[in-house]
Amino acid sequence: MANERLRAALLQKGVSIADLAAAIEVDPKTVERWVTKSREPYRKHRFATASYLGVDEAYLWPDALSPEQVTSASQSEIIAIHPHRWAVPRDIWGRLFGAASEEIGVLVYSGLFLADDGGMVRLFADKARAGVKVRILLGDPDSAEVAQRGADEGVGESMAAQIRSALVFYRPIMGVDNVEIRLHRTVLYNSIYQADDQYLVNMHVYGTRAGNAPVLHLRRVAGGGMVATYAESFEKVWAQAKPVES
Repeated sequence: MANERLRAALLQKGVSIADLAAAIEVDPKTVERWVTKSREPYRKHRFATASYLGVDEAYLWPDALSPEQVTSASQSEIIAIHPHRWAVPRDIWGRLFGAASEEIGVLVYSGLFLADDGGMVRLFADKARAGVKVRILLGDPDSAEVAQRGADEGVGESMAAQIRSALVFYRPIMGVDNVEIRLHRTVLYNSIYQADDQYLVNMHVYGTRAGNAPVLHLRRVAGGGMVATYAESFEKVWAQAKPVES
């Protein structure tokens, strides 16, 4: 049985079996057995392969790591835990997105505190012009999910109004290359703010506004599972969301 995850990672990276073998200094036939026969490499080769392909070791070989190893690596992904979003130092947001060299992702209902920040919107535009992919997911203001969240947080229709305001604030960057904004209709369990391998995850708590809920500051670590979980969630929402016309 082939390791389709490894095969897909090779294709996505645009490298061959021979390229990977040369990069991690093993025989190409060995790598071919990893792909076609799902042979499990030694741990040092698993780590080297995952690092070279830019994916998680646990994704390529989910049965290879012990629960203790996954737990240890995942704990290493935690940079800080903030009790409330408003307690996150303001400069952290700027440093998070300012350090991005490949991609920026925002998954929220409105995220109005970002959209209403002219400096942050300009930063997104500057990053996009420099080649960074900027993806912003806002809640669909006409969706039942947004209406329910407004009711749960005790703000009623203002939740939808905040999203419409955010769309207005983002209008100047909607035509910029590498910027895409979509509307989603999902029950949002967490807001996710991503810059390359760093994440700020704002957990949602029933009956509590997002600004008062805790935030995890994470950085991807090979073998860890926390960042990978949130990254996968973001992609699932993105795949089913509707693009906003510029």
